[in-house]
Amino acid sequence: MRPSFKLIASAVSLAALPSLALAESDIVSGAGTASAKLDFQITIPRVLFLQVGTGTFGVDGSTVDKIDFAPTATDVINPTTPISGTGGDLTGGAVTARLFGNNGQVTLTSSTAGALNNGGGDTISWNQISTTVTPDIGTLAHPTLADGASSPVTPTPNISTKVTNLQSTWTYAYLNPATAAAGTYGGVNTRNGRVTYTAAMP
Repeated sequence: MRPSFKLIASAVSLAALPSLALAESDIVSGAGTASAKLDFQITIPRVLFLQVGTGTFGVDGSTVDKIDFAPTATDVINPTTPISGTGGDLTGGAVTARLFGNNGQVTLTSSTAGALNNGGGDTISWNQISTTVTPDIGTLAHPTLADGASSPVTPTPNISTKVTNLQSTWTYAYLNPATAAAGTYGGVNTRNGRVTYTAAMP
C-alpha cells in the first residue's frame, strides 16, 4: 500500500525539527534546576584611517589642500627668516592631521617625486620646509619631508597597545635659508609640488 501524502509530510516535518532548534533548552521534572547556554561573538573590523588637511573623521574624501609660501622682495634679499604659509584647512599654512588604527603599530611616511622645481632647471629641496606639530588628541609626529621617501615615524598608541587614535595640527614654514632663483616652485600636482603621506598597519 502506498503511504498517504499526509504521513510523508509529517515524517519530513519531524525530521526537520532538530535542525531548527538552534537555542539550548533544558527541562527538569520534579526538584532540581534547569539551565541553558548562549554563545556570543563580536567581530571588530580592521580599520586604518589617515587624514591630512580637509576631511571628516572616518569618511573618504578627495580634497587636496595647497600650502602657499610667498616671500617678499625683502625676504629674498635678506634670507634666513622663515616664511609662514597660507592655505590648508586650518588656514595660515596649517592642516588637520588625524590617524586611527586598531591592529597594532602604525607607521607613517611621506614621499615626493624629488625636489621642488620651477620648470627652468632650478630646485628647492623639501628639507627647506619645516613642520611644527601641535597636539590635539595626543601627538601625531610628522615624518621629515625629503626629496623622495622619508624615514617612517611610529606614532605611540594612546588607547592601548593595538589602538592608535591621534590628531595634531601640522603647521608648515619655508625656512628661506638662501636666496633662490626666481620662479614658481611646485604647484597643484606639478613640478614635484605634491607630498603623499602613507600610513601602514599590520
